Amino acid sequence: MRKYFIDNIRWLCILLLFPYHTCMIYNNFGSDFYIKGEEISILSEFIYTCSPWFMPLLFVLAGVSTSYALKKRTTSEYIKERFLKLFIPLVTGILLLVPIQTFYAETFHNGYTGSYLNQYSLFFTKVTDLTGYTGGFTPAHLWFILYLFIISLIAIPIIFRYKKGSHKINISKVNMPIILCMFILVLLMSCILDIGGKSIGEYLMLFLLGYIFISEDIIQTKLERYRWHLFIGVVILTILNFVLRNTIEFSSGTLVDIYTRLQGWIGILAIVGLGKHYLEFHNKVTLYLSKASFPIYILHQSWLVLVAYYVFNVCTSVVLQVILIIFSTFIFTILSYEIIKRIPFVRTIFGIKS
Repeated sequence: MRKYFIDNIRWLCILLLFPYHTCMIYNNFGSDFYIKGEEISILSEFIYTCSPWFMPLLFVLAGVSTSYALKKRTTSEYIKERFLKLFIPLVTGILLLVPIQTFYAETFHNGYTGSYLNQYSLFFTKVTDLTGYTGGFTPAHLWFILYLFIISLIAIPIIFRYKKGSHKINISKVNMPIILCMFILVLLMSCILDIGGKSIGEYLMLFLLGYIFISEDIIQTKLERYRWHLFIGVVILTILNFVLRNTIEFSSGTLVDIYTRLQGWIGILAIVGLGKHYLEFHNKVTLYLSKASFPIYILHQSWLVLVAYYVFNVCTSVVLQVILIIFSTFIFTILSYEIIKRIPFVRTIFGIKS
């Protein structure tokens, strides 16, 4: 039976990208962005609140989905599906969409006045730190798809060995204290292949925890039962994080790494538990967004950077800027999706099923 609450959590996370990346424009924690506005504390706090669990949750859900997928697909079918669903759209996005973001970044930050075609050449030749925030090559937001493709391939032999092995975990004996302590595994793996603060080891562990544990009905039932305890826990940790950051130097170091992973993991467990209880339903809207969530992810940020550039040129009110950027980006993204899905070849290279 399809778990609609997993689909619903996923598309809700994808929609969260619109305010999340809009807030990145106004962040006050020293990170640049393709278009940069004034530093706004309340918008930065939105990022601080979401970032510990936001992207980690998507990798956990990917692991859960893989568990369900491998029950009805062979390994070779799964790998082929990953190639068509992830690798082809990744290449398509880097060739067609990401240069749009760096074009406006070059224009906004560096005063670039050349043509888009000349900047397209610059995109592949300019040496940068791979963020692309001030131009140059970057996978941009598609790093998630790149990591997910790599992790899916790495996970296959691990999953195969686990399924065929004689030392399987007795899921029925996994209690809440054990589940809560799983964040330690994520923390231990975070130092492996850490590229620009994004660790392949950490996300691989989250993927495997989703595959082995969070996909199990027994675990989902436990999380549903303790959903409000988990929710209250992550709220307390989030508030405490805010207090610590604003009273002492609590922005980096081992204690911050431990705290952030704990906060993120409890946030993930709370969302799965609440989703299991309140989001196990479907209708025309949820089914549409479930199908559209992946192309929305691919398309949204290029539109967001483009929209933000022109909004900044015509509007000085931060409140109005934020509203215009979020809603205009959403509208243009959905319109793009509706056009793309109607063109067979284009639909295929963006990973959209017919």
